[in-house]
Amino acid sequence: MLPGHVNPQTRTVTQSLVVGVDAGATSTRVSVHTLDGTRVGYARAGAGNPTAHGLAKAVAAISAALEAALPPGGGPLVVASLAGVAGHVAEMVPELAKSWASHGIAEEPRYVGDVPIAYAAGSPEPDGSLLLSGTGAVAARFVDHRLDVLADGLGWLLGDAGSGFWIGREGARVVVDALDRGLLPVEALDPALLPVEALDAAGASLAALVGAHFLGGERPATPRAAADRIVRLAQADHMRLAALSTLVSQAAEAGDPEAVKITHAAADHLAATLRRVHVSGPVVLAGSVLTSEGPVRHAVVERLAGERITTAGDAAGAAAWLAARDFLTEADAKTGHAAFTSGA
Repeated sequence: MLPGHVNPQTRTVTQSLVVGVDAGATSTRVSVHTLDGTRVGYARAGAGNPTAHGLAKAVAAISAALEAALPPGGGPLVVASLAGVAGHVAEMVPELAKSWASHGIAEEPRYVGDVPIAYAAGSPEPDGSLLLSGTGAVAARFVDHRLDVLADGLGWLLGDAGSGFWIGREGARVVVDALDRGLLPVEALDPALLPVEALDAAGASLAALVGAHFLGGERPATPRAAADRIVRLAQADHMRLAALSTLVSQAAEAGDPEAVKITHAAADHLAATLRRVHVSGPVVLAGSVLTSEGPVRHAVVERLAGERITTAGDAAGAAAWLAARDFLTEADAKTGHAAFTSGA
């Protein structure tokens, strides 16, 4: 047992702390732990990916989460911290250092991408592989806790096959194409007129969900006008395509044939990306597409039959665990892994 104590009523801490940051395209999480894994602070804030949302917004989100997560007087007790940030930008390092210093933390955080903490969130094993599908998608092999090989993770514009963005874009593309070809009437975009249960070969339920997502109550006069409007809205805010992925999965679960094709194609892409890197050890599934029960996760698990599959836990806690490893024996680090990543 490490010296010191944590008072759960006041969050007063009298022992060394470690801080973990998980900053992504959708949200930022900061987790503060003692070296035995006890969580003494946790907070969420807005998007922390500087590539997707800009440096100032990303730093502000991480700083806000750090301030909310640190227990009173906890800054000077922080002995190590690690920030896992999607969308690596070198200019972020000095900005985070300023934020850390303003909270009395002696050393700036170690700055890494989101891939190492995603793997650590699912396994303490030194050797293994990660398959991540969230907004983006990537596979990675780890050797002795170090990133060895990456596959994909090339971004939404030219890569990330099987990601949430890819799934959402395919869903929108199928509907826009059907509108452009005159295969769908404008009424097919209205869930009230054509409910999810009304399935047909043109992908009616997917069309209704895409229509509601992009157009709300707006109904363009012609199918071509509807296609043009969806395209313009997607171009104005490409993250709306990523948000569409859950609706594609919903349509697939309802039996929509086009949505089923998309989810199976996503699983094929993800499994193929993993096979480019995987040699041995556990396969950690990470990212919202693969940690949530749904058609893509189920299809991926089927394609990886025979592999030892684990599911990533709390990534901010995993970042804190990686920061703490320098202060722990290998045995203690492995034993304490669950405490850091359980999210409690």
